[in-house]
Amino acid sequence: MSTPKIELSDVKKHFGSKKVLDGITLTVAKGESLVIIGGSGTGKSVLLKCILGLLKPDSGSIKIDGEEVTALRGSARMELMRKFGMLFQGGALFDSLPVWENITFAVRPQKGLSRKQAKDLAVEKLAAVGLTADVANLTPSELSGGMQKRVALARAICANPEIIFFDEPTTGLDPIMADVINDLIIDCTRKLGLTTLSITHDMSSASKIANHIAMLYEGKLIWQGKAQEIYASKNAYVDQFVHGRAHGPITDEKRKA
Repeated sequence: MSTPKIELSDVKKHFGSKKVLDGITLTVAKGESLVIIGGSGTGKSVLLKCILGLLKPDSGSIKIDGEEVTALRGSARMELMRKFGMLFQGGALFDSLPVWENITFAVRPQKGLSRKQAKDLAVEKLAAVGLTADVANLTPSELSGGMQKRVALARAICANPEIIFFDEPTTGLDPIMADVINDLIIDCTRKLGLTTLSITHDMSSASKIANHIAMLYEGKLIWQGKAQEIYASKNAYVDQFVHGRAHGPITDEKRKA
């Protein structure tokens, strides 16, 4: 059996008396696309930050390619981070920099690229997400929301990572542009052979980009399975969430918790 690309075992995280992650166990195989769904405040972002090393779990194990990473520091942590790419919820582009510098912001100092080399690399990555070379000289404020998402995706794949994390990749987009971004995510990750972990509450996006889906609720993974099986999960919480029903076991008070 091959070593999982990402493996979590009994991961817990508290903030004061509030349990945010309460014993999370999951695996993501190499080349798999796992989407974690759940409402706002259910711990999705905290889980992502724990895997990235931005937060340290209170207990439990997080392994990348079989290596325990919760205690990594310094150069070992930096080396691990080179395996990762990230598409942030709002794009997180630098307004003061042109597109090409945004795309190569992290890669250029790592590889010692000249401005010309960096710009050529940015143009190559722009082409991979369906944008033309002239976009490289624009600033983020000159781009539509969909174009900003494409640029953010180009930055995420710029360093040829092994794993990409997507944080609400279609937030703020109209349904057509959201579907375009979903298609780009699928196309880029398959061509590059990437492993992906996404968090979202958008079921159209989750159903399209995922091989497997897991639902996080009150700090626990209450369902995991193949993407095509989720609409027949027979779990009342999952059923209410995926169909967007106001009435069910997930109440207003619990959603605010």
